Amino acid sequence: MTLLSADTFFMLVGAYLAAMAGHIALDRGHPRRLGSVLFWGLLAWTFVVGRDVDPLWIGVALLAMSGLAGAGQVAPPAAARPTGGGPTAGLGLKLLLPALLVPVLVVIGGMTLDRIRWGELRLAASAQLATTALGLAALAGLVFALGLTRSTPRTAWHEGSRLLQVFGWALVLPQLLAALGGIFAQAGVGKVIADGVAAALPTHSPLVAVVAYCGGMALFTIIMGNAFAAFPVMTLGIGLPFIVQEHGGNPAIMGAIGMLSGYCGTLVTPMAANFNLVPVVLLELEDRMAVIKAQAPLAAAIWFFNVAAMYACVYRF
Repeated sequence: MTLLSADTFFMLVGAYLAAMAGHIALDRGHPRRLGSVLFWGLLAWTFVVGRDVDPLWIGVALLAMSGLAGAGQVAPPAAARPTGGGPTAGLGLKLLLPALLVPVLVVIGGMTLDRIRWGELRLAASAQLATTALGLAALAGLVFALGLTRSTPRTAWHEGSRLLQVFGWALVLPQLLAALGGIFAQAGVGKVIADGVAAALPTHSPLVAVVAYCGGMALFTIIMGNAFAAFPVMTLGIGLPFIVQEHGGNPAIMGAIGMLSGYCGTLVTPMAANFNLVPVVLLELEDRMAVIKAQAPLAAAIWFFNVAAMYACVYRF
């Protein structure tokens, strides 16, 4: 028996989103009150019901959310910009500490949480260790941020709600694209890509196989907007048949560096709206491609490094 699970934190997220939808419903000055209430309410519902409902209804809810967003019925509140000064004034780079604390605690929690137990009661299940560690780390980061800024939970509630509404539909885009990648994999897109790559490239060369996999991860991520969507398709289509099966490469090294190659595509695509378009809106930049232009040189350099690192390691370890 376990005390905490992924469902525990899904319920917390759902409760927060439901409360936010209720708050929007009471805001008579909201520019898109009804559409926003429905959007955030449906998203809250998907978190709360989880695996207890037929996936068909989750799909219906996502289609309804997409329709609301596409029709322009989801918008931030009228006063979406924060006021100057406040509890964060003068903190400078210290504001990064709560965000940096989260990954550190996730790593520590991932190595220790499943070992904490009281008799037959375990703190976390091994199968959901990463999600549980992330949930606890996020709560710890929130508490640390409140102490650092000397703010109240009420302030955290309002600022969190405001930021979520500014992000809007882009917030759920990574999950949707990751699900789409799984659908592509089930539909056999990977085999089609494998046949095309085998016919077009000399995959008998280990280096060509690595370049094709890393390049495919980056290009498919640019198209899909999410490396998680590209991973199952490219891994089943190029990585496993050519790098692992034909040349005996290490699948763990291939997968890790392959994901990093996909992230290079994330840095240069407008499809990754939550990374590359939302900051433009928040910073009120005139050039909508400004973030992508700034990231493109670094993305290219990292991609070449990933190719070299994979070729140097995947066949030797």
